This record gives sequence, structure tokens and C-alpha cells, in this order.
Amino acid sequence: MADKLTKAKRSWLMSRVASKHTKPERLVRSLLHRLGYRFTVNGPKNKNLPGRPDIVLPSRQVALFVHGCFWHRHPGCKTATTPKSNTAYWNAKFARNIERDRETEAALIQRGWQVVTVWECELKQLDELAARLINTLPRLPSLNLPDDLDDQQLVAETQAAYASKP
Repeated sequence: MADKLTKAKRSWLMSRVASKHTKPERLVRSLLHRLGYRFTVNGPKNKNLPGRPDIVLPSRQVALFVHGCFWHRHPGCKTATTPKSNTAYWNAKFARNIERDRETEAALIQRGWQVVTVWECELKQLDELAARLINTLPRLPSLNLPDDLDDQQLVAETQAAYASKP
């Protein structure tokens, strides 16, 4: 099926798509902050590291990426579909995204950084994501992390409100 929009209109529309400070990134930042982690999003480490990570925990040498399942091809995720038109273009684009993600992760690991990827679909189960982050991220003894996540409001927006949005 041909694009119903003109090339100029499609270009204008795509220019409005945010690449930084997206809603999934803001939710992960809110969750990390409420768990007691401190991080940077625009610091010099973010800009100088390979792949320009979305969130950096400099004291723990952790680079955190918040990936959209569609664009970064989350394996086994139902939102990682391929458009039916112009499939050759999309497959090449997705392959390059995956390769760039691998190169970025390898470069960060070579520099001694731990790489953590949060997939967009994981934001629908915030309690499970919080538990994974607590178990994955290095901890400082002075960091007082919660043992029980059941009764806590971990992010500014509720899990149900995020999960119900398209």
C-alpha cells in the first residue's frame, strides 16, 4: 500500500517524533529515582559514551538504554512487527539498528561499563521491572533499597494508566 501522505507531510510528521525524554524514558527515570538510584541524562558521560545512553549511573559505571520494541526488535515481543509494505527497506533498517546496538554494547563493555537494556513492553509490569533493576544494578551499602515492592507507588504514573495507553 502506498503512503497516503505526501513526502513533505510525512517528513514533517516524522520530525515530530521524539528521540530523547520520551515517556518510556521518563517512567524508567522515575522508577530508578524512587528506588534510590541517582543518575544523569544529559551529563558529559552520556554524551561521550558510545551510543549516548539514555541514562547513566556514573558512580556504578552503568549505561542504561530504554529501547522501543518495534525499532530495536525485541525478540519474542508482539510489538516487534514488520510493516507489510516496503519490507526490504524496513528489514535493512531493523538489521542496522540491531547491529548498531550490538556494536554499542560491545564498545561499552570494552570500556568497563555494564550495559542494561529496558524494553518498552517491560513498562507494563513495573513491579517486575523494579525487581529486575534492583537485582541487576550494582548497589552501594548506603543505598536503602526496599525489600518489598508490593505496597509502594514506584512511579509518578500508575502502571495501569501506562498499560492502558496505546
